[in-house]
Amino acid sequence: MSVGTNIHTYFDGRWHRGDVPVMQAADHGAWLGTTVFDGARFFAGRAPDLVPHCARVNRSAEALMIKPTVSTEDMVEIVREGLKNYGAGDAVYIRPMYWAIHGDDTAIVPRRDETGFAISLEQIPMAPADAAATLGLTRFRRPVMEDNVVNAKAGCLYPNNARMLAEVRARGFSNALVADAMGNVAETATANIFMVRDGEVFTPIANGTFLSGITRARHITNMKADGIVLHEKVLTFDDFHSADEVFVTGNMSKITPVKALEDTTYQVGPMARRLREMYWDWAASEPL
Repeated sequence: MSVGTNIHTYFDGRWHRGDVPVMQAADHGAWLGTTVFDGARFFAGRAPDLVPHCARVNRSAEALMIKPTVSTEDMVEIVREGLKNYGAGDAVYIRPMYWAIHGDDTAIVPRRDETGFAISLEQIPMAPADAAATLGLTRFRRPVMEDNVVNAKAGCLYPNNARMLAEVRARGFSNALVADAMGNVAETATANIFMVRDGEVFTPIANGTFLSGITRARHITNMKADGIVLHEKVLTFDDFHSADEVFVTGNMSKITPVKALEDTTYQVGPMARRLREMYWDWAASEPL
């Protein structure tokens, strides 16, 4: 089921209009979950950080033992061709993906002799500038490398995210604040997280239990260029309860303020507003 509208699909060497079938029932990815994807955005006539998103899906494929078959450069050009089907005022979610087709004699390990590849473009609006999130705590945690492929943006990781969201949404929150395997704050169920205290910004150090996002890195670069003091360190839930301001960053919405963590409330603060302006200014300078 699609999330957006006005879908275009790249498969089997060409662009198709609509949400076309790309996988067969016996494909390794269909029944054993060997799928990876990435997500970029097109909005205001630009596709910021498209190159690193395309590069990351190839790294994710390798991490899941799937052979990537399209170079980063070629993938970027394929996406740019597909985006010609949209107007400069459209907001589009860009999703390149790979999946394994065959397994070895055990059926478990994917073979590298054939790989499925597709790109899905879906028109999905950007979140409004005044959108804000509420966070609840969840008993589910982020895995470590010994438990799962945390170094990939892999479909098999997302059922864990889904149960985090289902648990906190049942209590009225829009997202979950999630611990790593050691019990410290990792991120939310869908995005990386930051907090502000006394005008300085803090974010959990990337310790391999969560994907340190491309949008996270972009905001960090923008903050450093603007002279904002940033700390990447181990953070506890108590740290977040005592913060002045909290916000999340991710590809889908770029930056979203948090207005509550359980019973703790926050101002929708000046740092998130400033970083949103900085991101949009930077994106406007990017080529398609």
